Amino acid sequence: MAVRRVVPNVRSEAVRESREFYGLLGLEEVMDLGWIVTLASPSAPTAQVSLMTGDRTAPVTPDMSVEVDDVDAAYAVMRRSGAEIVHPLRDEEWGVRRFFVRDPDGRVVNVLAHR
Repeated sequence: MAVRRVVPNVRSEAVRESREFYGLLGLEEVMDLGWIVTLASPSAPTAQVSLMTGDRTAPVTPDMSVEVDDVDAAYAVMRRSGAEIVHPLRDEEWGVRRFFVRDPDGRVVNVLAHR
């Protein structure tokens, strides 16, 4: 299993203003689902930040997202380790397969792969 990217998820009630702020640093919008907006560097596309009002299909807003090449393998590893699964493995309508797991410090990690 390989990590493809790690993205901080910033909970925001001011998404438009935050988009403009991060735009001043050179980040450009690459995705907007209404409740999550992802901004990326044009020169280094895996350098990203996501702004979230809340997660549309999960009970909590994740603190970060980790994209892996094999989300099913990642899920199996986390289950075997005894880590707390906060949101079960599932396919989402926007084209990702994902689950949430809590890290030892209590942060919620969205682990995903694009289908």
